[in-house]
Amino acid sequence: MAKDVLCEVNNCAFWKNGNRCSADQIYVVSHTGETADNSKETDCKTFEPHDL
Repeated sequence: MAKDVLCEVNNCAFWKNGNRCSADQIYVVSHTGETADNSKETDCKTFEPHDL
């Protein structure tokens, strides 16, 4: 399991300095069912926007 999760979406409520993700869990889904061929076919459902 990943020790550090990086995120460059700095308007996410879980974004912290150093591009770190502070969410307790990460939920990623595929656009195409249960599999994906590349990262463009996925979305992070953990994302929650916050005001900058």
